[in-house]
Amino acid sequence: MSSNEYVIETTDLSKSYGPHMALENLNLKVKKGATGLLGPNGAGKSTFLKTILGLIQATSGDGTVLGHDIRTEGAAIRSRIGYMPEYDALNPDMEAIYQVKYSGELLGMNPVIAMARAHEVLQYVGLGEQRYRNIGSFSTGMKQATKLACSIIHDPELIIADEPSNGLDSTAREFMISTLQNMVNNGNRSVMMASHLMDDVERVCDHMVLLHKGKLAAQGKIEDLKDIDREIEIHVWGNASKLEEKMASIGLEVRREGRIMRILHEGEDTTSKILSCAAEVGSQIRRMHEYEASLEDLFIVIMENLGYEVKTSQDLLRSPVQARQVDAPSHMGGGS
Repeated sequence: MSSNEYVIETTDLSKSYGPHMALENLNLKVKKGATGLLGPNGAGKSTFLKTILGLIQATSGDGTVLGHDIRTEGAAIRSRIGYMPEYDALNPDMEAIYQVKYSGELLGMNPVIAMARAHEVLQYVGLGEQRYRNIGSFSTGMKQATKLACSIIHDPELIIADEPSNGLDSTAREFMISTLQNMVNNGNRSVMMASHLMDDVERVCDHMVLLHKGKLAAQGKIEDLKDIDREIEIHVWGNASKLEEKMASIGLEVRREGRIMRILHEGEDTTSKILSCAAEVGSQIRRMHEYEASLEDLFIVIMENLGYEVKTSQDLLRSPVQARQVDAPSHMGGGS
């Protein structure tokens, strides 16, 4: 594959704040299309984004975004990407149309062209009729849509969206997800989406990058990664605990939620072993099928392999206190 088919490439990319390694020897190749950026709080996501945008200098290693060197061509990179931050970056006293126009002007657009484009992109994100309202009167969903409009006014090739659907009700969330999908599928744009909402990442993205303590924990096509641990799901009636114990005693790996159990698919004889165990302990298996893992399941499996005990991605990805921490140590301005 030629290098121009990758929107982001890094080679041994590292960033340290004194003795603290925020990024360590990252070797990434991010293809065109949609990629989810995942990782627990403090994994290095913020530092990674700031480094590839040329906002902070890497300590060692190299990288390119859309073919531009992250060390020397930060301005060129930022002119070709759209960044939708998680934090509130809007002026509540401005009308939406002028906020979006101003974003275009900051990127060097002619004011007349910026105004024309502001009308177009606000229409695109569903705010055409509200464009002359003050942003302070907007709902969370409308503010998120305004941030998206600001990030795409210059028609960027790559959109970096940080928690784009966070805090939205179901209608606004659905609209945001479908808009991002549309950009990728019909607009031929690439999206890197950082989110703790695994369902949303899975709907928009076909690839993922998982960071952990500044290192690359996993990268690749989500479908391929989910095939790592195939499971058989069974719905049990009667003697569920005895069945779980029996299966474990013959070496089957079992995950249980009440009467539903998932058993690691280790070979063609896995199903017959399950049925033999059920017959032996007198359990009825009402339903058996191959379980299609979700991105949530994949995340948990990878993090458990890294030594965490987690029930859900929420355990690791966010907490009210940690939600706005950055990756630098506290004495250098990091922390909450």
